[in-house]
Amino acid sequence: MQKSKIKEIIKQGEGIRIEFKECKTKLSKDVFETVCSFLNRFGGEILLGVKDNGNIIGVDKACAEQIKKDFATTVNNIQKLNPTVYLTAEEFLLNRKIIFYVNVPESSQVHRCNGRIFDRNEDGDFDITDNSSLVISLYIRKQATYSENKIYPFVKISDLRKDLIKRARKLAVNQKPGHPWAEMDDFELLKSAHLYQKDFQSGKKGLTLAAILLFGKDEVILSALPHLRTDAILRRENLDRYDDRDDIRTNLIESYDRIMAFVEKHLPDKFYIEKDQRISLRNHLFREVAGNILIHREYSNPFPAKFVIEQSRVYTENSNKPHGHGLINPANFIPFPKNPVIAKVFKEIGRADELGSGVRKLFKYSKIYSGAEPKLLEEDIFKIIVPLTPQVTAQATAQVTAQATMQAKWTKIIVEFCKTPRDREEIQKFIKITHREYFRKEILNPLLEQGLLHPTIPDKLTSPKQKYYSLK
Repeated sequence: MQKSKIKEIIKQGEGIRIEFKECKTKLSKDVFETVCSFLNRFGGEILLGVKDNGNIIGVDKACAEQIKKDFATTVNNIQKLNPTVYLTAEEFLLNRKIIFYVNVPESSQVHRCNGRIFDRNEDGDFDITDNSSLVISLYIRKQATYSENKIYPFVKISDLRKDLIKRARKLAVNQKPGHPWAEMDDFELLKSAHLYQKDFQSGKKGLTLAAILLFGKDEVILSALPHLRTDAILRRENLDRYDDRDDIRTNLIESYDRIMAFVEKHLPDKFYIEKDQRISLRNHLFREVAGNILIHREYSNPFPAKFVIEQSRVYTENSNKPHGHGLINPANFIPFPKNPVIAKVFKEIGRADELGSGVRKLFKYSKIYSGAEPKLLEEDIFKIIVPLTPQVTAQATAQVTAQATMQAKWTKIIVEFCKTPRDREEIQKFIKITHREYFRKEILNPLLEQGLLHPTIPDKLTSPKQKYYSLK
């Protein structure tokens, strides 16, 4: 977001998609009512530090950091906003005064603030909780707009794969120890993730298309969506057909795994130092690409998604409900959720970040990986083009061999060390890694996901008595 865009918003004034809040020293209570109404209507933009008439008063410098923290904490507090959302307040300096910009996307869910349902019109935010006709209309509109919310009343929980739900629970806990999914049974988890809903038009309840796509057995998925397909293709030598191909027709979690496996098979990796930690540029870059194909796709459209690796580029295509047309510019890009329920599950299991950050990361890592910017084209068919050039940073080139060797060395050492069960601290001390969060995300979690290490207490992953072992 650029300052010029902020000025345009102020000039335009308040309306159905724009709201100003003073919030000079703290967040006003009605900020979250506006967030709720924007989520329930068409989305919108909020400026903190601006009067109703557009005068910039600014947020007190001494209070700015706390206001930013309080906002992020509150929108993630299910007691305040249900379902919760992932929003951030972006800081700007205008006329030497601090203001915060918040982009609130339209949601596929009906949200409540303090247990009340708010909707939006030109005059502001309105509590419609006690107006049953308006509430029912809101639910019907949400279900009609987002195909992921389509209810399949005859699909039972037995039609889903218990091993996938168990894996999602494990991944969520690995991402965030103490995650509420850890204590939920399978049905509670599905309801918590809004994968079980009620159709307020017909009165039917059931699992949704999102639930089927994420956790369904293959035969159930293909019954609901016979056209579902993601085509991963390598086309370098045989330009008329392909050199390698993976025809992917399965759940979204394993579809992601297979796209990333295809990437790892056919694209070189370049390890890179970021904030004193080693990362894989390839995986960081194409994680965003793979996520985009699966999360932001319009599944009611039979157009098959494509992931194609060529000599000089990687490009993707997937069906889309466009909210704009043309090339996306990350400087003024306003993200719009295509499948918010699916996106939230992917975020919980560490396969995606908050809305909008993926585009920024895609541009960032593409420049480092290939030396050029990607192109994102918003049309009925959404396209991503990542150029493949020999240009990379000198740092990435110099580090690739040494860091790849170190990663392989750690894996071998840890697997051998854990033939006798060891706790996390013992492993960290043994390989001389002091940063706990880095060890958990970059070393321990991958070893668990690959099945090279196993927890001694699999039903309580956060137990203080937890240890890890490798098979002898």
